[in-house]
Amino acid sequence: VIVVGLRPRTKPEGWERQSLADRMVRGGDILLLQGKNEDIARVQRDGYGLLLDARYTLPRQEKAWIALAVMATVVVLAATKTLPIALAALAGVIVLLLARCVSWDDVAQSLSVKVILLVASSLALGDALSVTGATAWGAQQLAGLTDTLGPNWLLVLLMGLMGLLTNFVSNNAAAAIGTPLGVELARSLGVNPEPFVLAVLFGCNLCYLTPMGYQTNLLVMNAGGYRFGDFVRVGTPLFLIMWAGLSYGLILQYGL
Repeated sequence: VIVVGLRPRTKPEGWERQSLADRMVRGGDILLLQGKNEDIARVQRDGYGLLLDARYTLPRQEKAWIALAVMATVVVLAATKTLPIALAALAGVIVLLLARCVSWDDVAQSLSVKVILLVASSLALGDALSVTGATAWGAQQLAGLTDTLGPNWLLVLLMGLMGLLTNFVSNNAAAAIGTPLGVELARSLGVNPEPFVLAVLFGCNLCYLTPMGYQTNLLVMNAGGYRFGDFVRVGTPLFLIMWAGLSYGLILQYGL
């Protein structure tokens, strides 16, 4: 066990000029210890002092280059589409385990059952919305408003619908549903379809309302310990601001 720090209960004169090895330990002093788990446990058993357990595992710096190389390889394989990102990431984890950069215990502690269940349920919800025709019905209702609303309001509603949809189904599914709808709306109104396609594009990226809206939301949720309601509370104002700003920009740019 190595003493790497000492905080005295009282500070005698000249103590800050003394080296750590020359300082006398007195009752009430706080020591910062570094060592193996079994050595720290032995200090506690021997009763030399009251152990305040705030353990921190030091990073394995000698294997940092392996982790960086694996990370770079996974990114390159996924970016060049040599391997699907899921397969490349899984292969990277296996390499890290074999190289003992991480242990099975580390992997198990990093997995969040809440996030896994959330991903599974979001996939099921997205399939249900598509299979039951709920998304197609919503699109038809929007198309039926062409006689009562002008192109500017239809563009705003289209972007809002896509923004809500992309928070519960994948971006690709929302775009596949919204793109032909946007083109058809533009044709029925006799206007340029480009702003409506852009409205679908922007709407499919307004995934701030739910943790399953996008993969990075799930990563942040797990790492930060956030709840579903946190995304709704913080994401709703951001969603409304981006929706209003992007809609106004498209209307202004294309003169709708």
